[in-house]
Amino acid sequence: MNGFKGIVERIKSLEAERRNLVLEIDELKKMADSKAKALENEVSMLREEVKSLRVLLGAGEPELDAEPKKRQAR
Repeated sequence: MNGFKGIVERIKSLEAERRNLVLEIDELKKMADSKAKALENEVSMLREEVKSLRVLLGAGEPELDAEPKKRQAR
């Protein structure tokens, strides 16, 4: 009977640890989502800043060449 009691206690302990780990995972997922949203906002602000600086400097929007420029032969 002693072995059965030990197994029951071990199961209870593992179930409690599982609950705690699930809660911790949920909290970490929320933190990761929050960080991703903050980074998205920062990247968006940086893009806007780049556009503003290009306009300010008269550079306009960069043109995309169909072919990369080749080096001139010397």
